[in-house]
Amino acid sequence: MTNTATEFRTSTGDRMSIVAFMAAGILLAGWSVAQSVTTIVQAATNRDVRVLADFSGTIGQAPIGQGGAMRDVELVSAWVTAPQLPLASFGALMARELISSAATVAIVGCLVWLAANVLRGRLFSRTNTTLVAAVSIGGLVTWAAIALLNTMVANGAFARISGREFDNPVMSIPLMPLLLLAFAASIVVTAFTVGDRMRRDTEGLV
Repeated sequence: MTNTATEFRTSTGDRMSIVAFMAAGILLAGWSVAQSVTTIVQAATNRDVRVLADFSGTIGQAPIGQGGAMRDVELVSAWVTAPQLPLASFGALMARELISSAATVAIVGCLVWLAANVLRGRLFSRTNTTLVAAVSIGGLVTWAAIALLNTMVANGAFARISGREFDNPVMSIPLMPLLLLAFAASIVVTAFTVGDRMRRDTEGLV
């Protein structure tokens, strides 16, 4: 008996789309590594380190009035330049860049592997289910880790700039998008798990 449930044929348009997706992923991974290397090189001396920081209830001024008059605005995020970062914050910055680039390369690698399997006509399998789960869990964990490291870097910059007189502990993890991504990831993983189970249950049937 032949196995018709394991593989399927992709159309020419589908193959072109998958190849384009794989190429875009590889370019994204390369760009991520380049950005991380640039940031690390620029911050390597730990002098005049430029940091993107989140604010909470902080009022600043901007020339948005008539004739360029200064008006109060509430800051959400802004770039600040610290003369030097504390050792822990400097380490967090280095770790953030390394984790970000490594995670991007790993996630793109998993997705390219998944796309290659689909390109060969293999959609539902244990390998694909594992790849989808790894991407979903890895992406969520990486996002949370980078948010924590960002907070450490920003707090260190504030401490050096203000002489520890400015207290702005903001943990920038947007809860609702994180929950939505977790929900979407669980749906995708479940779909692949069910699809693989159906494939195994029908394997060998015509």
